[in-house]
Amino acid sequence: MRIGLTFALTLFSLITSAHLASAHCQIPCGIYGDEQRVEMMSEHVATIEKSMNEIIALTESEDVNYNQLVRWIMNKETHAEYVQDIVFQYFMSQRVKPTDPNDEDAYNAYVTQLTTLHQIAVQAMKAKQTTDLQHVETLRELLASFKTAYFGEAVPAHEQMHSH
Repeated sequence: MRIGLTFALTLFSLITSAHLASAHCQIPCGIYGDEQRVEMMSEHVATIEKSMNEIIALTESEDVNYNQLVRWIMNKETHAEYVQDIVFQYFMSQRVKPTDPNDEDAYNAYVTQLTTLHQIAVQAMKAKQTTDLQHVETLRELLASFKTAYFGEAVPAHEQMHSH
């Protein structure tokens, strides 16, 4: 009886805490996928753009399908939040490390990365609030800037363009 209850409680605990597994662990596991996270943010931005275009098309329709409109709005907001989660929970919490201000090059790189991440989070917030496609373009530019600042490499022009 006790073993069954213990098993049931353990299973319940695992199931109810499964949402926590979606974020990268915050223990020093040493397993990171920085390039994957940047690509995920890029995909989320493409989804935000698609959502904005669908919202615009639906609102211009003569017979507005409010069900679909609400679904696209929620989708846009969800993917903007995903971008913010990656910025805050992955990069700012775990990957971008403070440096010694006396090491001027390292400190400048740190400030550039941190500033760019903050700008990405703000643009994601703005994308949630409107259907202005300029926020999508700005997000793409900021992602390219962050990629260069973080990985130390230029971003080829074709990687900045996504059309879905």
